[in-house]
Amino acid sequence: MTSAFLSALSGRIAERWLALLALPGLLFLATLTTALVLGHAHWSDLELLRDQVDALAASPASGSAGTVVLVAAGVLAGAAVTGAAAQSLGAGVELLWCAEPRGPVLRYLADRRARRWRAADEAFRGALVAAGRARIEGAADADRLTDVAERRHADRARIASAPPRHPFAMGDRLAAPGRRLWRAHGLDLAAAWPHLWLLAADGTRAELQAARIRFTAAARLCAWGAGYLALALWWWPAALAGVVAIVSGVRRGHAAAEAFAELTEALADLHLRDLATAMGVECGGSVDRELGEHLTRVLRKETGPAPDGSVT
Repeated sequence: MTSAFLSALSGRIAERWLALLALPGLLFLATLTTALVLGHAHWSDLELLRDQVDALAASPASGSAGTVVLVAAGVLAGAAVTGAAAQSLGAGVELLWCAEPRGPVLRYLADRRARRWRAADEAFRGALVAAGRARIEGAADADRLTDVAERRHADRARIASAPPRHPFAMGDRLAAPGRRLWRAHGLDLAAAWPHLWLLAADGTRAELQAARIRFTAAARLCAWGAGYLALALWWWPAALAGVVAIVSGVRRGHAAAEAFAELTEALADLHLRDLATAMGVECGGSVDRELGEHLTRVLRKETGPAPDGSVT
């Protein structure tokens, strides 16, 4: 059984390494080689690239088995290193997406998003008032004004569902469940999350983990896109792959953040009473603010004033 388990584990590790590091790294190295051989001057000269490959294959060194093995090992090692670098850069992209507005650049981006949201909110409210007035007066263009109000609402929602605080939309979306639970129930989601995770069913955890993995994969795709944009300094067609990868990564990141945030809030809504029961907090028929604030104090280990008057 141990041998079978280790064999299956090594197979999964090899498969994961091949999918995440080796194959994208090999593709990147192939593009790098193409960029160095062709350059901007001969960007579409496939015959030149073929001649270079044929010359390499006809060289005396290519007939040596040892040389072939060393070159193959070097290429695989280079692909692994390139993949590891992209993975590290992807972790940086994740941190950037969720970053707080610290520093002049991030503060500028957060303020810009806030200004855009306020302008969109003002336009939506104006369109909503106009549509409501047209409905009351029975105007002929009431339906058109209602459609305009719906479009203005969609424009505001594309920026953020609430006044934005982060430089990027993913940060606001991931922070939204904590903000809503705090406003609605006085619950500190950061303090409650480890306990909610332990109470969740296996299927719920799997869904959350899948959304989290998709978010990481989207950030890593943006990292690969940045690498291809760098190759465009030598071979401009690489910029096309870079732009496509970054745009796709951002869109996937938005979708993954949306899914993770919705699942997080749903988990808290469904298991808040279970959490109260597990923590020994009396819970009535409904979840109110008093229960949430009590749970927050218990989870934060805020037991109130000590006998000597100090706060514990």
